[in-house]
Amino acid sequence: MGIHPKIGITGLPRSGKSAVLEKVMNMLIEERKQEKRARNDDPNAKPIVGGMKTQTVMEDGQRVGFECVDIVTGDSAVMAHREIESRHRILGYGIDPTALDKIGVDAIQRTIEECEILVIDEIGKFSVESEAFVEAVREGLDRDMPTILTLHKKSRHPLLQDIRRRDDARILEVTPVNRALLPYKIHKLVRETY
Repeated sequence: MGIHPKIGITGLPRSGKSAVLEKVMNMLIEERKQEKRARNDDPNAKPIVGGMKTQTVMEDGQRVGFECVDIVTGDSAVMAHREIESRHRILGYGIDPTALDKIGVDAIQRTIEECEILVIDEIGKFSVESEAFVEAVREGLDRDMPTILTLHKKSRHPLLQDIRRRDDARILEVTPVNRALLPYKIHKLVRETY
């Protein structure tokens, strides 16, 4: 176990987990840019934050799926969609694990090599269908780097249970009461080990 925290953001569906994560990422990125400007370093050098985030796919105002996005490169692929024909169906979405294999795994591995903070948005229902992704997450957690994850609240998948049991994990739940302040708390936890 290293000194850097593994912070899990959990909460009910639509509680704002991804919004909290996005705010923390933006705070860390902006802060680093200001530090680099103050030192006259290249503000676009090594990215501070990398990993994978999840975005909703909307059509005609309706949520029809989810895509995984590489935070650094912006590459994306649809991992779950109502129209995907798959033997893996969750909540009415067909799952395409190869999207995670292609985008998520590469994003995590690149982040381990090139960035300072690993972010993985939405470990849960869809993402655990990819064995390669689960392995990449485990590899990321073994690295001594600040890691921020959003975790599906009710999943009993062994990966999520292992994360919750880690000695270096801080699991924080997003609620309507703390949603506005939680990004600042998480930012402080990450900065304490920097």
